[in-house]
Amino acid sequence: MEIEAVQLKRASNAAWASLLNLTVLPIIGFIILLLIYKKTVPDTIDRYYAVVGLKVNLLAAIALLLVSALIVVVGGLDSPMSWIYMLSYFVTIHALFILFTTWALVRAWSGKLLR
Repeated sequence: MEIEAVQLKRASNAAWASLLNLTVLPIIGFIILLLIYKKTVPDTIDRYYAVVGLKVNLLAAIALLLVSALIVVVGGLDSPMSWIYMLSYFVTIHALFILFTTWALVRAWSGKLLR
């Protein structure tokens, strides 16, 4: 499959938007990712990375919000241990999502799919 320069640029932009959503521009990065997704066509590398970015960001939001809320519900806001567990979980899992997205960005730059 021949990868066009426009598709490769859009794939790397999708990975960038995914990384931005996880780091400095949470909602804006997701909106940019949705706009990139709308510009893609099926069975191309740019659609692949846009879908990967959307899935990772939605999974990150669900995992981080749901588990953090569960920790607060079980332990309460008064308990220092709840805060320690919640912050430790949030930082560790969030870092793993950022690491995965950075790997996806490097793969998008090289024009290869994730394996």
